[in-house]
Amino acid sequence: MTALQPASPRWLLLIHQLPPAPAYLRVKTARQLQKVGAVAVKNSVYVLPNTDSANESFAWLSKEIASGGGEATLCESSFVGGTSNQAIEALFHAARGKDYHELAEEIRAAIRTLGKSARIVEARRTAAESALARFQRRLGEIVELDFFGAPGRETTTSLLASLEDRLRQPVAAAPLPKEASLRRVKGAVWVTRKGVHVDRIASAWLIKRFIDHDAKLKFVPPKGYSPEKGELRFDMFEAEYTHEGDSCTFEVLARRFQILDAAVSAIAEVIHDIDVHDGKFERPETPGVERLINGIALTQPDDEARIALGSQLFDALYEAWRRKKS
Repeated sequence: MTALQPASPRWLLLIHQLPPAPAYLRVKTARQLQKVGAVAVKNSVYVLPNTDSANESFAWLSKEIASGGGEATLCESSFVGGTSNQAIEALFHAARGKDYHELAEEIRAAIRTLGKSARIVEARRTAAESALARFQRRLGEIVELDFFGAPGRETTTSLLASLEDRLRQPVAAAPLPKEASLRRVKGAVWVTRKGVHVDRIASAWLIKRFIDHDAKLKFVPPKGYSPEKGELRFDMFEAEYTHEGDSCTFEVLARRFQILDAAVSAIAEVIHDIDVHDGKFERPETPGVERLINGIALTQPDDEARIALGSQLFDALYEAWRRKKS
């Protein structure tokens, strides 16, 4: 009688333990696990379908963990008790379903910003076209990690097609937008925390270039400051303009003052990833901008000097993206 060949284990597990320091290793590991589509079975135990690609991804991540002083073990597994194969598949369904849902909500928001008019204002079209390219890229990433056909893909794909159809509508002559009055802030005192870094540097640039050309900046301690009448605070506790949801202050300012500019949107994506650390946009320019901002902060103890140098950087980035469109 021919012996039966045992079936290959269905799952690949990464069991790891990270040291308390360096702190960045924990963040880096979490991002990489998210990037390859792994889901957690237990604390520090992550699973992928047992494929060559998964083996390569987990092997590389194991080396990164070990080089950072941690421990990592790879093993093939079949679940025969307790957790079932169906339960593992459900974890993947939940993770990718959440990804589809979040992307669908972003697409719906982009469609809403275009309005209901048959013609689209050029500035809004430009920003939406930039968003469309990002949505398409993100959908491709989710689909690649959707190993078991999670719910939500068809809805997201349909919404993306709706956005593409909407952008085929003719361009409207740009009237004076009602939001222009929002930008008529003139000579206000804009208050933020001392020791400015990426979000506050970029926000100061945005304020002076697009919102209030005569803005006066004021730097105060992070705690205990009571604003004077008429002052506008940004990126600090109880500020008029600060983080909202997962949006950094730069994104909030651009949205609240309706700065519909594709180059500003591109800069916003860079600032978001540096400041929020969630790898949401993954623009290739982000690591270089982060290093430059870190260098400015290290060499310039004065906040005004940091903003002056940072503004030169963001002026250059803005022109590069603006002219790339033309």
